[in-house]
Amino acid sequence: MDTIVNKVAESGIVTLNLEQYLPKPEQIASLDIAPFLFKGMILREKDFRTSLLELDWTPFENKQVAVFCSADAIIPMWAYMLLATYLYKCGATPFYGTVAQLTEHLLLQAIDQIDISTYTDSRLVIKGCSDIQIPESAYFKVSQKVLPVVKSLMYGEPCSTVPIYKKK
Repeated sequence: MDTIVNKVAESGIVTLNLEQYLPKPEQIASLDIAPFLFKGMILREKDFRTSLLELDWTPFENKQVAVFCSADAIIPMWAYMLLATYLYKCGATPFYGTVAQLTEHLLLQAIDQIDISTYTDSRLVIKGCSDIQIPESAYFKVSQKVLPVVKSLMYGEPCSTVPIYKKK
């Protein structure tokens, strides 16, 4: 009887899964300015300041907070500065943009921190199929990051890869 050989395990292929660099959902909160608008269109300073004083800030404590306005309204610059002040006081880190934009920003920061020396002269596969949507920018960023050190770069799964780069 022939022995079954796991050629993928013997190939020396290293897999990098970008999911591991995504921020945890509990680390992120969102703050939509739309509910603070008068008649859904205008931000009135006195009402806004009062609302911020009365707002429970505990859900934002020590989190990354995406600040955005889901309504089509012009928000004065001072409003963002005021929100940043309140978020600072509760230990939050404000980010201007949606939760998706904040998640992408944090993922790209995490990719920047990867120690690429562990991938020196490796045959690296950037994991493709995922349960979680990974932004295209992350694949672009990780490729840029590892290309100087890898022997080869592939996309997909170790058993079925798309070749991207091979060092000559």
